[in-house]
Amino acid sequence: MTPDELRAALRGVPDPEWLATALRRVAAEPATIARLFPAAGRHCGRAELPDLPGWTADEAARALLLTALATGHAERAETLYRTGDAAEKRAVLKALPLLPIGTAGVPLLHDAIRTNDTRLVAAALGPYARYLDAPAWRQAVLKCVFSGVPLAVVADLDARADGELAQMLGALADERRAAGREMPADSVALLDRLTTHHREV
Repeated sequence: MTPDELRAALRGVPDPEWLATALRRVAAEPATIARLFPAAGRHCGRAELPDLPGWTADEAARALLLTALATGHAERAETLYRTGDAAEKRAVLKALPLLPIGTAGVPLLHDAIRTNDTRLVAAALGPYARYLDAPAWRQAVLKCVFSGVPLAVVADLDARADGELAQMLGALADERRAAGREMPADSVALLDRLTTHHREV
């Protein structure tokens, strides 16, 4: 995902002039993002973007506003996340891979994964989750299974899934069977892939 792709997907927003002006203003006066970021939903709408699966118009607009900052990306992202509503938090999480912040946004991922908001958990496991260490990432994947978040939202799932995750999923599957409950189909498929791979290795 790139800022150019976000711009292209936002071509049909209800108020394109507002967005263009807001981007210029944030670039020139970074403090204005505090006011403009929450307003993006009103001016750009909240519809899903057909050219950008998994993104809504307000999320894409807010991500663009963060990329328009000249400096201070990590600090502004954290402030907007901490003070924002659920939709604003999701937008910050989705914007993190686009920002020059290194690992500074990892605490926001930890916060999102701790919540019971499945959409926040899903947003936290996009491409920026590559900065999560292995134990935290495995726990986040397990949380997806527990809470019904589709594993398709987890970036680099097959590349990062390992024997330890397979053991954790296997233990959970045993618990579920003992309780007469089923595992989600996508987690069963992942466990099958992992156990097959490790048998072959």
